[in-house]
Amino acid sequence: QVQLVESGGGLVQPGGSLRLSCAASGNIFSIYAMGWYRQAPGKQRELVAVLTSGGNSNYAYSVKGRFTISRDNAKNTVYLQMNSLKPEDTAVYYCNADRVVLTTAHGVYDYWGQGTQVTVSS
Repeated sequence: QVQLVESGGGLVQPGGSLRLSCAASGNIFSIYAMGWYRQAPGKQRELVAVLTSGGNSNYAYSVKGRFTISRDNAKNTVYLQMNSLKPEDTAVYYCNADRVVLTTAHGVYDYWGQGTQVTVSS
């Protein structure tokens, strides 16, 4: 019923920048929060940044000051601007839509994108 499509990953040198995008589509009435998580090989998935529809944001300590999350509520799209990238930022980045209210069903739902690879290497 809802799809999250991510784009913008790739290979970048240390110190470089990337911008990730994630567009949610489907029978969406509202989305409370949209965010980004990442999972590096051999590690657990971790929160990178999240932004609520009301404008409240939360960042992982390791990315504060380097990453910026933004959102277009009208387009159900979330962005992650990543600057000053480090090799330790290498991971698969997943988009998440939290507490999604659908037009066609009761309740709230949680959805994940398929993931996009970010590799920071010289």
